[in-house]
Amino acid sequence: MRGLVISSQSGFYTVQTEAGALVCQLRGRMKQGRRRGDMIAVGDWVQVSPLPDGEGAIDEVEPRQRELVRLAPTPRGEYRQVIIANPDQAVFVFACAHPSPHLGMLDRFLVVAERQGIPALIVANKFDLVEADVAQALFGRYVPLGYPVIYASALRGDGVEELRSCLTGKISALAGPSGVGKSSLLNAVQPKLGLSVNEVSRVTEKGRHTTVARQMFPLQGGGYVADTPGMRALALWDIHAEELDAYFPELRDLVSQCQFSDCTHVHEPGCVVRQAVEQGRIHPKRYTSYVRMRLGQEED
Repeated sequence: MRGLVISSQSGFYTVQTEAGALVCQLRGRMKQGRRRGDMIAVGDWVQVSPLPDGEGAIDEVEPRQRELVRLAPTPRGEYRQVIIANPDQAVFVFACAHPSPHLGMLDRFLVVAERQGIPALIVANKFDLVEADVAQALFGRYVPLGYPVIYASALRGDGVEELRSCLTGKISALAGPSGVGKSSLLNAVQPKLGLSVNEVSRVTEKGRHTTVARQMFPLQGGGYVADTPGMRALALWDIHAEELDAYFPELRDLVSQCQFSDCTHVHEPGCVVRQAVEQGRIHPKRYTSYVRMRLGQEED
């Protein structure tokens, strides 16, 4: 039977099939050989065989369309950890206030999503705490770049229906700093959903990367949502400095016009990117994020 891996813990996988959920393990032949990365992850589509004891065996893992990955250090070298396989979108939740939005972190998240080919949706939560023009001054810079922004408030109900519609029928990877109200927002979308996600997130934050529980939660209208608390630790590990501009939508169409083919867009004369910043065609805060990433600097 074909099924979707919806949870993973210590070598046991819960696979959702048309006949119901099966707790499965890998076939012995699939475990052979040295592995440098996760063979199976939450979000994978697999072929399974039911066993007489009521559990199942995973016979085959279908090729992934996309994946959210990071490198985890091990005694044998870096291990390619798949945080979630086949996400339809990454949903980045930040607060308009309390805490103040750390948009440098959001810019890094967006670069990771661009690099890994995952469409991104931005949710500006706690919209009730600020004036509309303040929120739009913060997050409005992302809309012309092709990133949808939902202004939401779990307290007032702003954006809840829009978010529910965007989540329905899709596999969504959620990420965002602590304190931004993800649990309250998810509970507004679906009662007790945020509480369930938060419980698993606390376990994930405390556990070792290779042994913690990972889980996707079903949505009543179809689809799944998975919190990815490890997103904050995602380094730009597979992005070379010279290719970074390809993951900033506002930069990538300009770089070919620079005077020097190896322009870093940081200090060179005749840089079209820097001219665009001076002319207001590129948001200065986004440019600052680019420079910090390009120079390998930490976020403020």
